[in-house]
Amino acid sequence: MNACVVVFPGSNCDEDCWHALRDVMKSKVTYVWHKESVLPKVDLVVVPGGFSYGDYLRTGAIARFSPIMKAVVKHAESGLPVIGICNGFQILLETGLLPGAMLRNRSLRFVCKHVYLRTENVKTIFTNRLKPRKLLNIPIAHGEGNYYCDSETLKRLQTGNQIVFRYVSEKGAINEGSNPNGSVDSIAGIINDKGNVLGMMPHPERASEDILGSYDGRLIWESIQTHLN
Repeated sequence: MNACVVVFPGSNCDEDCWHALRDVMKSKVTYVWHKESVLPKVDLVVVPGGFSYGDYLRTGAIARFSPIMKAVVKHAESGLPVIGICNGFQILLETGLLPGAMLRNRSLRFVCKHVYLRTENVKTIFTNRLKPRKLLNIPIAHGEGNYYCDSETLKRLQTGNQIVFRYVSEKGAINEGSNPNGSVDSIAGIINDKGNVLGMMPHPERASEDILGSYDGRLIWESIQTHLN
C-alpha cells in the first residue's frame, strides 16, 4: 500500500496517521503539504484530523479551497480510496465528496473519549476485514462532530447502504446515551455512492496498537490494504 497524508496548517493527527501506516502497517507513506497542487502517485489519500486553519469560519471551510484539494477530488473521482478522519471528514463534506454537514456537538462542548462503533456495511474498501455488526472501540476528539443531513439525503444513505459506522453502546445498542455528539441516526461514518471515499469522526489511527488501549482501528487499515493488494 502506497499512501499519502495531506497536511494543513493546524493538522495535528498527521503524524499519528503516518505512524499507523508506516510503522504499524509497514506501508510507504508521503506527506503532502496543502499548498501543493499535485499528488504523488499513491493508492490511498488520507485527510487527517486536527484544526485546519484554526477552524475559522467553520470546520473544513477554508481547507476546502487549498490547492491540493483539487487533486484529492480528482483522485477520488478516479475511483481510488480516500479516507477523511475527524477534521478530514469535515473537509470532505465541504468539498462535496460526501453529503451532509457538521454541526456543533449537542452538548456544545469538545468531547474526547473512547466510543463504541457498530459496523453497518462490511462490503466496502474500508471494512472488508470486519464481520457484520462488529463492534469497534475507537476514540473521538471533536467539538463539531454532530453529523446532519436532510431527510431525503438520510434516506439515500440508508437505502444505498452508505452508513458504514454508527455510535452504539458497549452491547451494540443504538440509544441517546451512546450518541456522543447528537449525530442524525447515530452516524459515525459514511461512504460516497461509489464506495471509495470514507468519512468518519472516530480516529482509527489512535486505536491501531494494543499499547494505545485498542487494536480495533487497525482493522480499517488492514481492510484498505487487503483491497489494494
